[in-house]
Amino acid sequence: MKKPVSSIQRRTVLKAAGVGIATGLLGMPAFAQNKPLRVGIIAPRGGVAGTIGECGLRGVEWTTARINAAGGIGGRKVELVIQEETSPKDTIDRFRKLVLQEKVDCVQGIVSSGVSLALAPAAEDSRMPTIFWDGTTQDGVKETMPKPKYVFRSTDNECEAVMASLLAIKHFKGKFKRIACVNPDYSYGRNTWTAFQALLKKYGIEHEVVSEQWSKIGNLDLTSNVAALKAAKPDLIFSSLLFADLPVFMKQAHNAGLTEGTHFVLPAAGWQHTAMKKDFTPEGIVWGHNTMYFDDPKASATQKEFVKWYADKYKDYPHWEADRAYFSMMVYKAGVEKALAAKKSWPTPEEICAAIPGVQIESLGGKGAMRADHIANQTFHQGLSTNKNNYDFPTLASVETIYSDQLQKPTGADFWEWLNTANFKI
Repeated sequence: MKKPVSSIQRRTVLKAAGVGIATGLLGMPAFAQNKPLRVGIIAPRGGVAGTIGECGLRGVEWTTARINAAGGIGGRKVELVIQEETSPKDTIDRFRKLVLQEKVDCVQGIVSSGVSLALAPAAEDSRMPTIFWDGTTQDGVKETMPKPKYVFRSTDNECEAVMASLLAIKHFKGKFKRIACVNPDYSYGRNTWTAFQALLKKYGIEHEVVSEQWSKIGNLDLTSNVAALKAAKPDLIFSSLLFADLPVFMKQAHNAGLTEGTHFVLPAAGWQHTAMKKDFTPEGIVWGHNTMYFDDPKASATQKEFVKWYADKYKDYPHWEADRAYFSMMVYKAGVEKALAAKKSWPTPEEICAAIPGVQIESLGGKGAMRADHIANQTFHQGLSTNKNNYDFPTLASVETIYSDQLQKPTGADFWEWLNTANFKI
């Protein structure tokens, strides 16, 4: 059964009929304004990643309404067709439905690394322009599909770990020796922990690993992990937990007294920021907000508009997945309009995909671009957390930003070799 479009989609698509933009003003063929541009969106709606997908969906609906109010993409209104991201197999089936039955013009979305690794080759085979919100692991960019033509990936997942590691060295150097981790037990968790240790070694930071704790995705009972960490008595705990398990871990760690006198490095905490309440989350954590920090005092007018809309409508504050959704849609828009300007008629999927590399946009969280190898560059935000604010959760005491061309390996490089040779600024 075809899934219904959201109320925002209905309003914006129906409103398009009354806009009446003259063809001559846009220089587009008449059909372009009459036929909606259908964009398939695949995102999780339930399970441990449900809140992540929900924020991204809200972001893409807001973005679409804003684009449509300004005349659409190349003179065509955008219509969203939403499917759910679940297991790799089922998600691939839904992707094929979008392509073969729904006849979409582009597919965007995907949060899970496991799903992206499975879906990317299928998307490439389908010759469908596909732009991932998230889920770019080293395995994905190195092994599965190094030279895609139709698939565009997010920034490397390890970017946030590289930045958090550099900030940990900057702020905690000389304040720790015994280190431990509690991470998700798959490639992302293991890569981020390895990257953290590699950077400590690179900068001559003396350290001793006293405990390594691994948790399966979906596990919300981390009492045994907390007990093991408590017994190990680390000075610093690195954790790339990023779903609902992160606030659970912090609450259990607080109850066990583990948060007292311990430094924490949480590169992906921004995904759970409003669930990390002050009563169990200490200050002074290296806290990652990835590509958008909702309370950035230097935020653009567009981000401020979006955050206000989000807070007013949902009584909550958005995280970076909304920015990833915005970035993907705006990159697609820029590519379509670049190809359209060159051809003077509606471009083919191949022409759109050829036009996207090199486009630059201003995303919600700052500047962004798509590299020639189809991997995004975006602006990252992190800093030390503070509880001195008007919210019931931590914010950043000061915002530190780094563009991802300083955080992810160059095209064609090996991540681990690049990590050892790169000249980072701390």
